Amino acid sequence: MRRSIATVSLSGPLADKLTAIGGAGFDGVEIFENDLLVSDLSPEDVRDRAADLGLAVELYQPFRDFEAVPPDLLAMGLRRAEHKFAVMERLGARQMLVCSNVSPAAIDDDVLAAEQLRLLAERAAEHGIRIAYEALAWGRHVSDYAHAWRIVRMADHPALGLCLDSFHISARDVDPYAIRAIPGDKIFFLQLADAPSLPMDVLYWSRHYRCFPGQGDMDVAGLVAHVLRTGYDGPLSLEVFNDIFRQAASMRTAQDAMRSLIALEEQVGLRAGGPVAGLTSPPRPVVPSGFAFAELAAPSAAPLGDLLEALGFVRTGVHSGKPVELWEQGAARVLVNSGSAESPDGPALGAIGLESPDPAASVKRAEALLSPVLPRMRGPHDAPLDAVAAPDGTEVFFCRTARPDHPSWTDDFSADRRSPAAATGGITHIDHVALTQPWHHFDEASLFYRSVLGLRPHESLELPDPYGLMRSRAVSTEDGAVRVALNVAHVGAHDGSHDLAWQHIAFASGDIVATARRFRASGGPMLAIPENYYDDLEARHDLGAERHRLLRELGLLYDRDEHGEFLHFYTETTGRVFFEIVQRIGGYRGYGAVNAPVRLAAQHARPRRRAG
Repeated sequence: MRRSIATVSLSGPLADKLTAIGGAGFDGVEIFENDLLVSDLSPEDVRDRAADLGLAVELYQPFRDFEAVPPDLLAMGLRRAEHKFAVMERLGARQMLVCSNVSPAAIDDDVLAAEQLRLLAERAAEHGIRIAYEALAWGRHVSDYAHAWRIVRMADHPALGLCLDSFHISARDVDPYAIRAIPGDKIFFLQLADAPSLPMDVLYWSRHYRCFPGQGDMDVAGLVAHVLRTGYDGPLSLEVFNDIFRQAASMRTAQDAMRSLIALEEQVGLRAGGPVAGLTSPPRPVVPSGFAFAELAAPSAAPLGDLLEALGFVRTGVHSGKPVELWEQGAARVLVNSGSAESPDGPALGAIGLESPDPAASVKRAEALLSPVLPRMRGPHDAPLDAVAAPDGTEVFFCRTARPDHPSWTDDFSADRRSPAAATGGITHIDHVALTQPWHHFDEASLFYRSVLGLRPHESLELPDPYGLMRSRAVSTEDGAVRVALNVAHVGAHDGSHDLAWQHIAFASGDIVATARRFRASGGPMLAIPENYYDDLEARHDLGAERHRLLRELGLLYDRDEHGEFLHFYTETTGRVFFEIVQRIGGYRGYGAVNAPVRLAAQHARPRRRAG
């Protein structure tokens, strides 16, 4: 099927939008009227530019407040329409989107609406143009697709059909199943958008919070599956209103949009139980089975090495050809790279390695989802190890560690005559990593980890920070073997705003009390937690006097859910990085989000340590 996108979904002037849309591989484009009105390009210029880029002008939109009006307004509407038809002929556009009327002048009369839409369709047909009628979720009298279909059917004109919009249908929580009863040739156009679940006015929600399929909480794939059952053969077209997309680079947004459509088509195929004609079937996701390593970029390995040693890690190897050290404890591995470019704020988390059952298949999946393999300097004897870039620039490597059927990246490290078994901190593995995203890449990151890596997104949270709000969303494998927390500073700015680029690695401990005591005894810089936190904790949870005393003494934080308990503590921040030590008791599934405001306040109050 053809893939299309509305120009309103991207930022910049119309010429740049068209270039980005064509460069991302789309087949068609919806021209949003305001983009044309403010452009220096003539309609002929737009038509020719689109053709040069291989783009069909699929739709001109929107035409508003036309139907079910008094005679004087009808005459004005028809006059407007004739002018728009002339523009469309110059554009080469053969379909016009007509939105259901939102004007106070609209009359609640389906017969009148049908008569006037039929008249509009007759005028359009004289120009070789079709009218696609769309029910806006906030339409004054017509606000759902079933009502719009009754009017279209009543009007009974071959140049009048429906435009179905996934946002308008989902926002009103209307069951899409009845779409199957609509003849496919009467569905003239299909617009797609997702959105997070937000309790707000639907018009404001639509104008500011739509996102690409897979980035929100709506069942877009289910709706598309219903539409395709009708025999609809028009384009799958994205129409997204989003404040962030309007400020982001148009080429990057267009590529993210294409990734969302590829992933959506795959989801539709899965709903159908197999490939669907005309839809893409990328290689199946290879779900990672754990963390192979986390890599820190630092000007010098020594300060981070001291911190890792205080946590009980031992240095077990040095890379044979690069200034990279391998530190291990249990199955937790940390690389300290003193040869890579350092962030302006000091040490940073630059890469993660994920254990893949099939690294080559992981690479093919990533490439099919528009995440090409990164160029990499490799020595003649280095193990093959490919990486792709996450939206924030973090390199994601696909690994098979110490397996007989695949070269192991650990073979590139010369033995340091020490074994991970010599570690004494009680740490067993990497529990999760937290990556702070640039504000305009948050939705893109959610889609990347969901579509490329097959991770499952969790609820999006807003967490209080002393200077605003932090938005956070975790993605994980079903079994929790890989967990990634995506964070972004969401509201507010201040002189220390660079602190909001903090990243961290969370290590799992089998005995966090012993780990904390060892860290303290080794002089490790633990983040200080206010006494007020522990006073409140005693009020919220009766854990027994001895346990409360132990938490205060060791600076441990506490949380629980219906599955179990969670204990954790933090180191002070070095550069952009800090470590978290966690212990999950029972089947606890969260990340201690209730304690995030305490952690954030403590970090703001404590100057960052510099390394190197």
